[in-house]
Amino acid sequence: MVKVYRSFMVFSFTLMLGLVLSLVSAEEASAYNWTRTLSEGSSGADVRELQIRVAGWAADSPQQTVVSVDGQFGPGTRAAVIRFQRAYGLSADGIVGPQTQAKLNDLESSNGTKHFSYSEFYSKDGSQFNGGNVSAATVRENVRRTMYKLEAVRVKLGNRPININSGFRSISHNRNVGGASNSQHTYGIAADISVSGVSNATVQNAAKSSGFSGIYSESGFTHMDSRVEFPYGSQAWWWR
Repeated sequence: MVKVYRSFMVFSFTLMLGLVLSLVSAEEASAYNWTRTLSEGSSGADVRELQIRVAGWAADSPQQTVVSVDGQFGPGTRAAVIRFQRAYGLSADGIVGPQTQAKLNDLESSNGTKHFSYSEFYSKDGSQFNGGNVSAATVRENVRRTMYKLEAVRVKLGNRPININSGFRSISHNRNVGGASNSQHTYGIAADISVSGVSNATVQNAAKSSGFSGIYSESGFTHMDSRVEFPYGSQAWWWR
């Protein structure tokens, strides 16, 4: 009886250990592989990824400016990194070393980002990311960039949960809801959001410091998009 009990305990421990290792492996597998410390003057694909993740820290206050996603670590990227570091309690030196990289990875998920999932942005007609003005793969990447900006907006609003009222729209769904034919929603670069207990004006101000170039509010939601960063028609700032 004692031998059976010991065997059961060993089996249980082995099973639990296997589950833990599987979870760790899955988490590590989804994390971006930063291979070097980044600083002003760096360039490459990893700098571009950094820029996507700190794009929501474009300014300290409402300002018509964006973080260029061009793979070149210039003064604008450094300033955004410093704001990101301050917001998350890191040493604000503008250098992207192990601690900053760990925090950047803490915000990612295999399903999107830490507080947003791709499914929240699916077209409401069941087509997911299909049927838009660009390919589903392009929509998915554009949505990913939008989610990182919204992570910054979330922090600026006191880490309050953000509800996605409308994300990507297929051309058909966009037409059915009366959207403009060239709506930014049909490219995956727009989101209509609401935040419980927060006024539209406050949400707008957070968006205006987070690199969103198309912003307006209606009753119950605030629209924000990144029109100046993408060649999808109107590339002029529009803060209504």
